[in-house]
Amino acid sequence: MEERDATPSRLPLLIAMLAAGALVTSLFALARANRGDSAPDLAAELEAALAAATPAPATSATVFAQVAPSFVIVEVERSDGANDDRVDRGLGSGVIIDTQGRILTARHVVTNADEIRVTYADGTQSRAQVSTTDPARDIAVLQTDRGPDVAVPAVMGSVATLNTGDPVFVLGNPLGFTASISAGIVSGFNRTLPLDDETSLEGLIQFDAAVNPGSSGGPLVNERGQVVGIVTALANPVATTDDGSGRFGGIGFAVPIGVAAGAAGGPSQ
Repeated sequence: MEERDATPSRLPLLIAMLAAGALVTSLFALARANRGDSAPDLAAELEAALAAATPAPATSATVFAQVAPSFVIVEVERSDGANDDRVDRGLGSGVIIDTQGRILTARHVVTNADEIRVTYADGTQSRAQVSTTDPARDIAVLQTDRGPDVAVPAVMGSVATLNTGDPVFVLGNPLGFTASISAGIVSGFNRTLPLDDETSLEGLIQFDAAVNPGSSGGPLVNERGQVVGIVTALANPVATTDDGSGRFGGIGFAVPIGVAAGAAGGPSQ
């Protein structure tokens, strides 16, 4: 029996596309040929219509505007066991994940904290408690005593939609500069980061947007303003200067949001 290609013919579609292209080209040519001072600028109108139909590229400003209402500052206090009068203060970041105001952050930000305080985008402040942790993924979920009048949960994305080289953004509080945004690209997937001789974080997203102390726990966001990860670490400095301080290595890591959401009792992706 003669075998036939089961794929529907694309010839009618191709003809229609060519005809549509020819029509647009003819309209441009006709408009330019007959355009005068008193004639409507049809070519310009068509060009404007085509430009309007093309989505504008994402910018840091548009991404920040989408995610900022869901971003929180996480401040912690820890007493010094050797000196009860001494208090160690730490700073991290977090993101609201549901209408109940639950917050995802990095576990190491709140480990052994005597007090946790959260500041929302509208300025509301509240004490918080750790409700869930996932030590293997460095994820913690916080619940506050009092949230803002309207909790704005972030839109969750999926790592499955990301490719190496895609643009990503980080919201955080690097070195105390609150609610900062930095931009970069996805550098790789499924990275493993050793924490000590016995423990490693696995399955991480690697990116090159700038992160510093205070960025941990903040959201890694795609160009559509969707949270695709929770920032957990930066690589150790690649070299040291003469005074012994490190140089920025430009390598950050985030826990994929599906894994992080699993720690909060949500569906993993």
